[in-house]
Amino acid sequence: MDQRIINLYDEYTHIPLSRSEFLRRLVMLTGSTAAALAVLPMIEVNQAHAAVTKSEDLFTEYIRYAGVNGEMQAYVARPKAEGKYPAVVIIHENRGLNAHIEDVARRAANAGYLAIAPNALAPLGGTPANEDEARTKFQQLKAEDSLQNFIRVFDYLGTRKDSNGKYGCVGFCWGGAMANNLAVNVPSLKAAVAFYGRQPEVKDVEKIKAAIQLHYGGLDERVNAGIPAYEEALKKNNIPYEVYIYEGANHAFHNDTAPTRYNEAAAKLAWSRTIGFFGKYLK
Repeated sequence: MDQRIINLYDEYTHIPLSRSEFLRRLVMLTGSTAAALAVLPMIEVNQAHAAVTKSEDLFTEYIRYAGVNGEMQAYVARPKAEGKYPAVVIIHENRGLNAHIEDVARRAANAGYLAIAPNALAPLGGTPANEDEARTKFQQLKAEDSLQNFIRVFDYLGTRKDSNGKYGCVGFCWGGAMANNLAVNVPSLKAAVAFYGRQPEVKDVEKIKAAIQLHYGGLDERVNAGIPAYEEALKKNNIPYEVYIYEGANHAFHNDTAPTRYNEAAAKLAWSRTIGFFGKYLK
C-alpha cells in the first residue's frame, strides 16, 4: 500500500477531513474513482475483522457508573474464578467502545486482570455503527469532561469486591493520550501504557506517580514528534519509563481491524511487553 494513502487515511481520521475531501484526495492518489473505491476496503477499519479472544474462562458484563455529564457505560472482563484482581482500564480510540476494544479487554482478563473499558461516547448515546458519525461525535466531547469521566472509573473500581486496589491503564490513539493524562491526574495509578498517543503537557509530567510504557509506530510522524520532549521530562523527573518504536509500523499498528495499518509482529510484541509491564507493577 502506498504510504501516502495510509497517511491520508490517518489525516482523515484524526484531523479530521470531511468524507468528500478524503475521497477527492484518494482519487487523486489512486488515479480514478474506481481505483479509489477498490482501495477503500483495504484501508478502512472493519469491526468484522476483530479477533475473538477465548472467553470461556472469563466473567464478562456491561456496567454503568456516574459520569460528570451523564451516565457512563463500560465493558468488564475478568477471570471467572472469584477473587480480587489488579484492575486495568482499557481506553479506546476515537471511535468509542467497539468489538475490537472489548476483545482487548478479554485479552487483559485472560492474562489475569480485571479489565474495564469505558465508553467516552456514553453521554452522547453510545457508539454509533457508522465510524464517520462516531468521529463526529468525538468532536462534541469536552476534553475536561472526558478526562473526569475516565478518572471516575477508578472511584467505581474502588466499590468492586473483585478489585484489589492496584490500578493500571492502557490506551490506543485517543486512548493513548488519555492514558498519559490519567497518569498525570490519578495518583493511585501504578502503571500507564500508551499506544501511539499524544503526549501530556511537559509541565505536567512532574505530577506522574505511575510507571510509564510507550509504544509508537516508526512511520507515525504526527504523534512521534512529541516523543523527545516527553522522554526528556520523564528522565528529568525520575519517572520509570520504557519507550519502544516499531520500525516500519504505522499509527494504529495494534488494531487488527485496520487491514493496511495492522502489523501483526509489532502488535504481538507490544502486547507481550504491555502484559509484562503490568506484571511488574501491578502484581
